[in-house]
Amino acid sequence: MADGQGVAARDTGFGPAFEHGLDAVLVVDPASGRILDANPAACRLLGYDRALLRRIPITDLHRGQEAELLVFTEAALTKGSWRTRRIAARHAAGAALNLEYGGTLLPGPEPLLLFTLVDLDAHRCREIDAEAELYLSDGLGAWKRVETVFQNIERESQLILQAAGEGVYGVNAEGKTTFVNAAAERILGWPAAEMLGRDMHAMVHHHHPDGSPYPERACPIYAAFREGKVQRVSDEVFWRRDGRPVWVEYTSTPIRVGAVVVGAVIVFRDVTERREADERLRAALAEVDRLRERLELENAYLQEEIRISRNHRGIIGRSAAIQQILQQVELVAPTGATVLVSGESGTGKELIARAIHEAGGRSGRPLIRVNCAAIPRELFESEFFGHARGAFTGALRDRVGRFELADGGTLFLDEVGEIPLELQGKLLRVLQEGQFERVGEARTRTVDVRIVAATNRDLRAEVEAGRFRQDLYFRLNVFPIESPPLRERPEDIPLLAAHFLRDAGRKLNVAEAALSEGDVRRLTAYRWPGNVRELQNVIERAAILARNGRVRIDLPGMASPAPPAPADAAAPEVETEHERRERERANIRRALERSGGKVSGSGGAAELLGLRPTTLASRMKALGIAARR
Repeated sequence: MADGQGVAARDTGFGPAFEHGLDAVLVVDPASGRILDANPAACRLLGYDRALLRRIPITDLHRGQEAELLVFTEAALTKGSWRTRRIAARHAAGAALNLEYGGTLLPGPEPLLLFTLVDLDAHRCREIDAEAELYLSDGLGAWKRVETVFQNIERESQLILQAAGEGVYGVNAEGKTTFVNAAAERILGWPAAEMLGRDMHAMVHHHHPDGSPYPERACPIYAAFREGKVQRVSDEVFWRRDGRPVWVEYTSTPIRVGAVVVGAVIVFRDVTERREADERLRAALAEVDRLRERLELENAYLQEEIRISRNHRGIIGRSAAIQQILQQVELVAPTGATVLVSGESGTGKELIARAIHEAGGRSGRPLIRVNCAAIPRELFESEFFGHARGAFTGALRDRVGRFELADGGTLFLDEVGEIPLELQGKLLRVLQEGQFERVGEARTRTVDVRIVAATNRDLRAEVEAGRFRQDLYFRLNVFPIESPPLRERPEDIPLLAAHFLRDAGRKLNVAEAALSEGDVRRLTAYRWPGNVRELQNVIERAAILARNGRVRIDLPGMASPAPPAPADAAAPEVETEHERRERERANIRRALERSGGKVSGSGGAAELLGLRPTTLASRMKALGIAARR
């Protein structure tokens, strides 16, 4: 146009019809391609501000379709009016619009075009609403038209439905199936002909995953058209024709004709494989959590073992009894056989168990220690086998038992003779079969554990007295090892005392001290009812009391001074170490002469002296005595 006043004059000719019309209308200058005006309906349809539309060319709304737009414009100019559905437009937000364009040539000195934009989707909805109004007004006859609507919907959407990967089916307000796509047939195993017209819930949705009945009134699919709300479910099953369940997630969307809900469309997806993958992932994560918990417990346990264990885990001694134990450890360690270590308290039974573990093929896994005497009767199963969360009051989380903790390693059952008789059968089962169940859990677990048991009781006598199961005793006593008391291997006392003294100096941060010959004689002469444990405590106390590098040995019976001897009594002579050894040598020789040179067995020298054969053999070697018949 020549100027802005001329355009304004032309615009005012449209009047209220242009401003208030229901259809979207654009006024376009074909010469410049500018949009001269747009009515409010066009602004709503396209999503643009009216002022913005007045500033942009018509081609900005149809990027990439300039050729189609040119053909349409020329046809409208030539013929006076033209319609097309070949031009696509997009909403300002980016959504595609399905439109029909109508072009009309306006009279005037300069040609202008009036573009009318009809939203085909909205037009189609209006047609459906019109059909619904006829149904409401015409009564029974309208049902057939509603069926026609469904048939038209099905016919128009058939290609899309059949190409979809998800299962799709429709139901009417009575729950009867109205259409089924190919994916639904494939997933459910039912041909469409057998599903159409039937109650879909009764066919494929009749039971919950656990097999319990699924009432129709609780079905979310039917709730969609009964309540008029979209229902989304992600964790249910549909049942195939062959009776197998299919895990699905689905959406049930109500279909409305006007204000009336006449049915629903259900779109569902088979998520069985995904669910199985999720289950495997959850199982893997649970296993990772179990292993992490086990490693944390192992770490905590080993830290505790480091804190409370003896500072030296080796077996110290050169006596014949110790040498025999070391030979037995060397023999049994590689085999994996069950070992029963017997001996008085404090003789180092745990050191023997640790030496067996470290010399065997399981040294890379932990040695787990269980003090059977310290476990309350009611917690025996939980301590040994673990428990599931909620198994009893206070079981706030799953707990790994000692057997599971020792899997692949060694389990040291200290004081095994203290296990109550009624609980010994539970221990026997896992020793024989390697299987157990946690308390409160039905799952059977399998472990590979080597057993080293220790006791200060005579288990054979306990069996005869009925306090220990005979079958459990035989299962434990595969390879017995006897740990001798300290009084039967006196030649080891100086070595042990020197080691404990060095160890105490480091641990207690006290000045280094040494043992005198007199200290050694007093230590060797003492009977040591508490064995090695008592010796260690005595040496630690002596290290604390040490002054100027000399220790003070404080043994029971030495604290009180001896009563003064009468003035006229002759003081007893002090026996030197050489004299003591000569006296002991003579005593052993007399016993050998009386037994005819026999060391062990009935009537042997060991029996006459009240010593173990290994102890006598050790002393004979130290004193240089050879057994001769």
